[in-house]
Amino acid sequence: MELIRGIHNIRLHHQKCVLTIGNFDGVHRGHQAILSRVRFLACKYKVPSCIMIFEPQPREFFSSEKAPGRISRLRDKVRLLEGQGIDYVLIMPFNKKLQQLTAQSFCRSILTDGLKVRHLVVGDDFRFGCDRQGDFNYLNQFGMEHGFVVENTMSVVTRNQERVSSSLIRELLQKGDIDQAEAALGHPVELSGRVVHGKQLGRTLGFPTANVHLKMTKPALNGVYAVVFVHNGIEYPSVANIGTRPTVNGVLTILEVNIFDFNGDLYDEYVKVRFCEFIREERKMSGLEELESQIQLDKEKAQHYFINQ
Repeated sequence: MELIRGIHNIRLHHQKCVLTIGNFDGVHRGHQAILSRVRFLACKYKVPSCIMIFEPQPREFFSSEKAPGRISRLRDKVRLLEGQGIDYVLIMPFNKKLQQLTAQSFCRSILTDGLKVRHLVVGDDFRFGCDRQGDFNYLNQFGMEHGFVVENTMSVVTRNQERVSSSLIRELLQKGDIDQAEAALGHPVELSGRVVHGKQLGRTLGFPTANVHLKMTKPALNGVYAVVFVHNGIEYPSVANIGTRPTVNGVLTILEVNIFDFNGDLYDEYVKVRFCEFIREERKMSGLEELESQIQLDKEKAQHYFINQ
């Protein structure tokens, strides 16, 4: 799979593609249905398959504080998209210039002049252009006038007949329902990142942690979890906290993992963390003594989870 950063990097071999557009946060079962259709059409027409995503995501551009938490980092999203067998991922920088494009300008400059789209597949709720002027009906009309086909996809639903969406998965994660979130995603709930140096507070308290830098201002996950820490393909049962660490007046969101049976240097290593069971919400403790006691309880609950698997 090839990454293309910006429409200015489109080359002849990228054009005349079957395209889909969206945030694809989490690359869940609904997204996978769209991507399956894109692959089928690309094979039928013997042309490339392409996904257009935005970075930052539009709602993050308008208000990072009010934007929903991300299910997946960009790197995790790209990894998941690669697993769907797509040829190209076009990462469009969402900036003021793109935000101000009208629906017509977006279609003309990007879809026809830039990509020369052969067929466009979008979700049934897709909106685009300045002030979200464009919708499926607009795309369909534009496509008929400019020689490409536009189709939308049917929604995928859960066993409870709820529409699978990134919003639903965020709600499930906020409730701590990892199992249902994983079912809607169609893959494990995972985050990856590089291990960085911290303040060594966990080591001082007797619980050394690997601090995983997520480069996410607002993840969808928050709290304490039983997790599997994956390094060099080896899995380690662990307990993790993802949040701002209010007891020590933290500001940035970080993922701290206490690995049960590991000795070694992980600094600068790229690792993956798979979330298995929600233990509790993050909260501010009265001090380090209460924090130490609570971490011990969290660790015991995580160990109990793995013993009973």
